[in-house]
Amino acid sequence: MDSGTPLIPIDPLGLTLARFECLAQSAGYSPDQALQAYRRVFREGSGHTTRGQEWARPSPGPIQSQLVEDTPEGPTVKFLQRVAGVAGTPLADRIGLEELSVESVLIPMIGRLGQRSYTLCVSSQVGCALGCAFCETAQMGFIRNLTPAEIVAQWFAARHLLDRRYEIRNLVFMGMGEPMDNLDAVLEAIRIFCDNNGPALGASNITVSTVGRIDGIGRLASFVTEPGYRRLGLSVSINAPNDEIRSQIMPINRAMPMDALRSALLEYPLRPGGKICFEYVLIPGINDAPAHADELAEYLAPFGKWTRATMPRALVNVIPYNPRRNSPWPAPSETQVNEFVHRLAQLGVYVKRRRTKGRTLMGACGQLGVEQIRSRRRIMPSLGGVPIA
Repeated sequence: MDSGTPLIPIDPLGLTLARFECLAQSAGYSPDQALQAYRRVFREGSGHTTRGQEWARPSPGPIQSQLVEDTPEGPTVKFLQRVAGVAGTPLADRIGLEELSVESVLIPMIGRLGQRSYTLCVSSQVGCALGCAFCETAQMGFIRNLTPAEIVAQWFAARHLLDRRYEIRNLVFMGMGEPMDNLDAVLEAIRIFCDNNGPALGASNITVSTVGRIDGIGRLASFVTEPGYRRLGLSVSINAPNDEIRSQIMPINRAMPMDALRSALLEYPLRPGGKICFEYVLIPGINDAPAHADELAEYLAPFGKWTRATMPRALVNVIPYNPRRNSPWPAPSETQVNEFVHRLAQLGVYVKRRRTKGRTLMGACGQLGVEQIRSRRRIMPSLGGVPIA
C-alpha cells in the first residue's frame, strides 16, 4: 500500500470484526492491525492511525441534546442523536425532512451488591408504522429504518460521547420503531454488540421487543439457534387480555391475533430456565379491571404457573402507562397498579412491576418520539410494515 495515497477511513460501527478485517485487508492492512483498530474504536472511542494515516474512524451522528432525570438509582438520561435524513427520495417529497433524529435512553439500575449499572434502550427505526394507540412513536408514523451502524452508534454515543461514562450492562430494543420490521439490521447490530472485540455484550444481556410480529418471531427463533445467541431475550408487548381490546389499541392484532401469537411463542426455542417477557402497559379504564387480570392469567396458562416449586416460561412485566403527548388516558394510580399485580400473582402468574423512570423527560416506556416529526402527515404502514387495516 502506498502510504501517501489518500484513504477514506473505514467506519467499524456497522461491521463485525470479520467484515472489518476483510475491508482492512483490501486496503492493505494485516489482520493484526485490523484487530488493534477495531478494539481501539469500541474500547477507547477513537480512530486508529497506522504509518501516519488514520484509516479506521467511527462516524456516529452527533448528540443534539440530552435530558436528565434524577432517580434513587441514579440519573436517567435521554439523548437525541442525528441520523441522515431522507432528502432526494420520494419520501422526502411527501414529508420534507432532510435531517432526522433518534432517541435513546440510559436507565440506571442498582444490583444486588449495590453497584450501579445501566440499561440502554435503543431505537431501530425513525418512527413506527404499527399505530399502537398508547405509544408516542406511533404518532410519528414510519419514516425510515436505521442501519446497523446507526443502531450501534447509539451504544457508542452512550459509552463514549456523553458527558459521563456509563457502565452499560444491558441493552434492549425498546426504543423508537418495531425491531421485527427492521430485523436484518437488528440482527446484524446484535452480532456487533456481541463481538468480544467490540462492545462485548453477552446475548443474555440483550432483549428484542416486538408488538407480536409472528413472522419476525419465527426468524428470531432461527437466529437464537446459532452458537452464541441462545440466551438472547425476547419480549412481547401483549397489553391486553383479549382480541377485542388488543385490536383497539394495537392494530397489528387484526392481522396477527392473540391465539396465533401464543402458538408461535409456545414453539419458540427457549434456553433451559428461560422466559418470554410479556409487557403489559396498564391503562386506566382500558385493560386494568380484575376480569382483565383473570383473562390474562388464562391466556398465559399454557406457559405454566408460578409456585414455590415451579417456574413458568412466561414473565409478565406490568408497566404503568406513561401518557404520550395529547393522551386520552391518564397514568394509573399506585393503588391500581398494585391491585392488578397482586391479582395476577394470586392466579399463579409470575409477575413483576416495572419502576417508572424518565416520565418527566418523555423518556419512559412508550414516550419516545420526535415532536417535530409527529405533527407531519403520517406515512402509511405499507411503506414500512405489515398492512394492519
